[in-house]
Amino acid sequence: MPERLIAFWDGVHGLLTIELFSIGGTAVTAVGVVRVLLVVGAAALVSRLVRTTLARVSARWPGTDRAALYTVGRVAHYVLLTLGISLGLSTIGMDFTNLAVVLGALGIGIGFGLQDIVANFIAGLVILFERHLRVGDFIELESGVSGEVREIRIRATRIATNDNIDILVPNLEFVRGRVVNWTLDEGDRRIRVPFGVAYGSDKEAVRAAALEAAQRTPHTLQGRSTRQPQVWLVSLGDSSLDFELVVWLTPEAGKRPSLVHADYLWEIHSALVERGIEIPFPQQDIHVRSLLGLDQESAMAVLGDRGRVASTRPPDV
Repeated sequence: MPERLIAFWDGVHGLLTIELFSIGGTAVTAVGVVRVLLVVGAAALVSRLVRTTLARVSARWPGTDRAALYTVGRVAHYVLLTLGISLGLSTIGMDFTNLAVVLGALGIGIGFGLQDIVANFIAGLVILFERHLRVGDFIELESGVSGEVREIRIRATRIATNDNIDILVPNLEFVRGRVVNWTLDEGDRRIRVPFGVAYGSDKEAVRAAALEAAQRTPHTLQGRSTRQPQVWLVSLGDSSLDFELVVWLTPEAGKRPSLVHADYLWEIHSALVERGIEIPFPQQDIHVRSLLGLDQESAMAVLGDRGRVASTRPPDV
């Protein structure tokens, strides 16, 4: 029986030590592949523990810089994986003094279409270190995509829209295109909510109604004397006096522009209705200059006798 076990072990050992292929003169066996996978797996596990610890620190102490901890975690992940791969390859006797093989393989990979992956990886590192774009920021891209940054990965950045839809945006788009960051330095943002009232309305009553609507809305920033809500008369429109409610938002409200705009319109309409201020419909006055060759007074007399105009087509002038 022991002889059979010894023979079986010798057979298994022979299979595991058979050369599968070679890299730069270094023979690679099944045992070597297993060693490399174990070392890389250990490095990945350590990286996961580091990132989990940083995430718990960020959750336990809200005052910490969440974006900075995320950047540290991502950089540590890349460094640990690189060390793990290097140590794993060193366990099979690969000599790193000669980098020609590695560089040659990298060049072949890039030649087969990895240019975008490498470029997005470098762009991701630029994003992490510049910190003009951080996890938790609310951004808007040239393509029209807007939402909160959730993750900055090797190839793409994950953005969650206000409809809870995750969008993966290649990192290069943040480097090459224009990015509007609503929460880069300060969380306070100002928006303008346009509305109109009928001609003849009391402007002071309109102002009071709009300011009351701003106070009713929980998104309005409070306690700042230099950032109080304002009401501007911006235009004398064709059918209405056009106003804007100019209001500063709380940091959380700045990440929900569509919802915030709808809430302000709701409260403005309620406040105007309570004060009996009319919100006009579009209207157009038609001045009749002639009708079938008659002068203005005669034409108006004819229209008065008929009581109404059967056709809405304007007469010839």
